[in-house]
Amino acid sequence: MPAVKEPISPMRDDNKRPDGTTLLQWARGKPMAWDVTVPDTYAESHIGSTAIKPGAAAHKTAQNKTDKYSKLASTHTFYPFAIETVGTWHEMAIELTQEIGRCITTFTEDTRETTFLFQRFSMALQRENAVSFHNTMVQWRQEGGHAPRVALCRGGIWRGENMEF
Repeated sequence: MPAVKEPISPMRDDNKRPDGTTLLQWARGKPMAWDVTVPDTYAESHIGSTAIKPGAAAHKTAQNKTDKYSKLASTHTFYPFAIETVGTWHEMAIELTQEIGRCITTFTEDTRETTFLFQRFSMALQRENAVSFHNTMVQWRQEGGHAPRVALCRGGIWRGENMEF
């Protein structure tokens, strides 16, 4: 399926555009447009809702993307693609991934394609989380912090010499 990143055509009045669009029709005679977002599950702006309902941050950011690109509905099928940093997927992201997996399966005849696609997205999320965590620690050390001597172990937390439970 031919697609472009940062397309020029479906631009809003404020020069913002979705992350990508298909060049061919996707559904109901319209091309598809998507915008990816990865909200931080533990951010102050989300923690109140995510502590009560899993996926609340993904739902909120997907709704924000849908509202942001509401004018595209007349010309495109729009998919907000939201996955929280802890791995909770918004239902539209799941739906789109399953549909793309089905399309790949029709060409390869391998029924595992959808599973592979979910695994690829999950690994990309884990890699980015690791980079983010690493960069946070590097910045913290550059500001004069010292790494705490803490390690998780069976039954408790080891801090230096003492075991805390």
